[in-house]
Amino acid sequence: MLDVKRRQFITLLGGAAAVAAWPLAARAQQRARVRRIGVLMSLAADDPDGPPRISALAQGLQERGWTVGGNVRIDYRWGASDLDRFRKYADELVALAPDVIVATAGSIVAALQQASRTVPIVFVTTIDPVGSGFVASLARPGGNTTGFTSWEFSLSGKLLELLKEVAPRVTRVAVLRDPFVPAGSAGFAAIQTVAPSFGVELIPVGVRDPDEIERGMAAFAHGSNDGLIMVGPPSSAQRHRDLIVTLAARYKLPAVYSSTYFATGGGLASYGIDAIDQYRRAAEYIDRILKGEKAAELPVQAPTKYELVINLKAARAIGLDLPATLLARADEVIE
Repeated sequence: MLDVKRRQFITLLGGAAAVAAWPLAARAQQRARVRRIGVLMSLAADDPDGPPRISALAQGLQERGWTVGGNVRIDYRWGASDLDRFRKYADELVALAPDVIVATAGSIVAALQQASRTVPIVFVTTIDPVGSGFVASLARPGGNTTGFTSWEFSLSGKLLELLKEVAPRVTRVAVLRDPFVPAGSAGFAAIQTVAPSFGVELIPVGVRDPDEIERGMAAFAHGSNDGLIMVGPPSSAQRHRDLIVTLAARYKLPAVYSSTYFATGGGLASYGIDAIDQYRRAAEYIDRILKGEKAAELPVQAPTKYELVINLKAARAIGLDLPATLLARADEVIE
């Protein structure tokens, strides 16, 4: 009889303990709720440059205790350099009520800010966020947006310096740019500033659609001293990069670009930011926002890593013999 009563007492005690522990377990589960991140990519879903970038973002989050599919969920949308898609997917992502959204181009930031002025936005590879009106200042962005810039306009002059090192004979240079975006107009102006010291004539060529690109390059290319520079590529140039690289090869134009994916995609040379590093760094701000900090108080950061990529196959195709000193400086040489 005593054993029965003892067992009943232990059962009741265990039940009471379970009831008392339930609120603690519920609170722990609530604290561990899955956080939601939206990512609006400027690339197409099948772009080979996409996986390394999203992997870098996931790795950066994991280093800070966030596991994709565990305590964090990421909703991706692929804009394929299409402004209409940017606006559509911006609305879609905001409707999902994420804790933060990652914007991968200036035009995407504009679309997201139009969709929401409250959801925190972290941009990567974005040019001139102050001039574009995305933030109030680099030190104190204000509003719901902050992130990482991708290019200093003054660095556009280095592209001309690189072109002259690659092909010293060049005296006429087609500058591919979109005059309706800051990267295009300010980048071209920076090259104009240094052009006299290199003894070159500059000819601007638009990149808003394939016909404009083909007409402009066909009209330009007619001499052995011609070269090409692609400055701060906007979404339109990104979408048509295969065409641009193909035309440069067709007209045997020594060409340098401001984004790595042009060189890895068959272009001669590129000098620009390490975009993969930018995505990895973005994870820091996502982490801080998820932990309660405000985008308005996180300063916009400049790039810390730049890459020089040389494509020897492209050089051989147009008969260029590149200096050994240049190859030695390159971060990557594509055979």
